[in-house]
Amino acid sequence: MAKLINLHSFKKFFQSSSTGGIILIICVIISIIIANTSAGPVLEAFLATEIGAEMAGIHLRYPVLLWINDGLMAIFFLLVGLEIKREMVEGELSSFKKASLPILAAIGGVMIPATIYFAINTGTETAGGWGIPMATDIAFAIAVISMLGKRAPSSLKIFLSALAIVDDLMAILVIALFYSNKIHYNYLLYALGIFIFLLLLNKLKVKNLAAYLVPGLFIWYFIHHSGVHATIAGVLTAFALPTTPDSTESPLEKLERILVNPVNFVIMPIFALANTNIKFESGMLQGLTTALGLGIIAGLVTGKPMGITLFSWIAVKIGIGKMPRHASWMHIIGVGMLGGIGFTMSIFIALLSFSGQEIILSKAKFSVLTASVMSGIIGYVWLSMVESERNKSRTRTTKL
Repeated sequence: MAKLINLHSFKKFFQSSSTGGIILIICVIISIIIANTSAGPVLEAFLATEIGAEMAGIHLRYPVLLWINDGLMAIFFLLVGLEIKREMVEGELSSFKKASLPILAAIGGVMIPATIYFAINTGTETAGGWGIPMATDIAFAIAVISMLGKRAPSSLKIFLSALAIVDDLMAILVIALFYSNKIHYNYLLYALGIFIFLLLLNKLKVKNLAAYLVPGLFIWYFIHHSGVHATIAGVLTAFALPTTPDSTESPLEKLERILVNPVNFVIMPIFALANTNIKFESGMLQGLTTALGLGIIAGLVTGKPMGITLFSWIAVKIGIGKMPRHASWMHIIGVGMLGGIGFTMSIFIALLSFSGQEIILSKAKFSVLTASVMSGIIGYVWLSMVESERNKSRTRTTKL
């Protein structure tokens, strides 16, 4: 009997919507501990190890870290893209007003943090890092909101996912325009051609998943070689897959069902282990009070919720946006706080901004980590309090 109870508890734990977030946070802690012990250099060496092959002129030999961030994360973006498209067809984003709100919120969540950072750093050697507080780390943000489970409206996760996708697309565009040395447009045209081919397959009602996923691999290859972040390939492939508004399982929904557990319990923990191995060095704490540190923290912790909430409010007030179902403005503020979890993309932009400037870079990375942890904790506590107050209000209403 005890074994059956333990098995049931184990199964219940892994079916919980908060489990993925809990595992992710555990992996973050493990990775930081490893980075600050003698095992840190071993992990770094492993992540720098090149694996893959070169054949017939196709170069597929990259460091392990790149395979994780550009390869495995493309699968994560594929899953998120599937969820977004399904909601666009039959759910929370199925009307123009519903879909426009996260887009405009993302624009505000990009513009305000960048402006705050630049205002603090203008005239300094770190002014070029204005793009650092722009990005929301979709993986960690969704992990935190998932930990709330049923304590937050399900529409909020969709709103945050759509917002973070648009946010990342804008960050990728900023990287391409301002932080990349060279973009190979011929590769982008190849990827666009394959994407159009996938849309044609959709139009012809082709339902075989392989017919979409195999060309999707080529989209990934060409976008990666173009100099643009390759994870966008996952979103493009997802948007090309066919789905239906009725209850029958479409190819999109089938793939979504297949990917959920591998992404939550394999890909995301690997991503966390690989990307949070930040080594604490002298000068990092002092770096938080410099223009660089203040710009990053102010941009992510205050600029993100300010921009997301303000632009959402404007969109609703002028009638081009519609609030997520069962969500209040307190919920939108909380989502804005979670938008301040910058982490991976923010660190990536920091690497591009301060390449070769190790002292500045280490301070920037620690500032991003600090701001992201603050945003995650504040956002989680805020949304928990909002839902607690709503429950109390419902209880009082019921008694009356």
